[in-house]
Amino acid sequence: MLLLQDITTLAADAQTKMLPPDSVRAGARQMIEYAKSDPQGFWSVVGDTVLHFGIKVLIAFVIYLIGIWLIRIVKKGLKRVFDRKQTEPTIASFITSFVSISMTILLIVVTVSTLGVNTTSLAALLAAGGMAVGMALSGTLQNFAGGLMILAFKPFKAGDFIEAQGHMGKVIEVNITATKILTTDNRVVILPNGALSNGTINNYSGRPMRRVEWNVSVSYGVDSAACKQTILDIVNSDERVLKADTNMKALYKQLNISAYQLNTVNYRMEAIPAPFVGLKSLNSNDITFVVRAWVKADDYWDVFFDLQERFYTELPPQGFTFAYPHIEIVH
Repeated sequence: MLLLQDITTLAADAQTKMLPPDSVRAGARQMIEYAKSDPQGFWSVVGDTVLHFGIKVLIAFVIYLIGIWLIRIVKKGLKRVFDRKQTEPTIASFITSFVSISMTILLIVVTVSTLGVNTTSLAALLAAGGMAVGMALSGTLQNFAGGLMILAFKPFKAGDFIEAQGHMGKVIEVNITATKILTTDNRVVILPNGALSNGTINNYSGRPMRRVEWNVSVSYGVDSAACKQTILDIVNSDERVLKADTNMKALYKQLNISAYQLNTVNYRMEAIPAPFVGLKSLNSNDITFVVRAWVKADDYWDVFFDLQERFYTELPPQGFTFAYPHIEIVH
């Protein structure tokens, strides 16, 4: 007479080895006959089987609870590390989510294997499914890989003003597959990380200081030296323009620049170049002076527009007129 364990094994084999359904039916009949012929022995076997399986369920439940507790501890530990190192929020969120999902999948596999389920077949099924999904979502996987590249090499971070893929704006979010930027006219543009990581990225916020440049064209006949000095005086009178005697150590401290950033190649500036004015070109109707000055990155556009207007309003009263195409008719 077939015992209950044998019937259970037979049913499991029917699923894993694809035995004919008749084999399972025959085993079920024998189990019923055994129950009729020896009820006491049958229920004793059932009790042992339930007890054995119950112990497995209890162990799996304990493993699951411990795993969930460990995942929470790891997430809190990562948060403390990221907060201490002042890691960019989107990068911290990405890494924390990735680690949490990976540990959760591993926990589920361990829990299922504790119940006695053959995880080899499950792993093969997941691998086959993963391959099929990977082929169907090749573009998404490319974007995922691009997101990892962006997180690893950090060409920009949340809050930076960038130009990429024909769009310009402030980075507001970097997630697993895409980067969101907010344009100056308040539009949200979503850029796929795959194309973004392989394309050209112009990061206007990549350094704490930037050089502003103007082209000032005046009429022929002006005193070049006097015009240059007047322009230079206008530039130097703006307190936002950084001078050659700027205390770099104090400036970096004011801008909250970390020691890690200052040790990055070509990040640290030992001194600020003095504002510069030079004769750039002799044109058909005018001459052009190029004006260059260094400012904090956050002050770039304010300084550019303010001084542009000052050149227009303050130079002509001092005799430095602007040229424009015109025809003189002599009677």
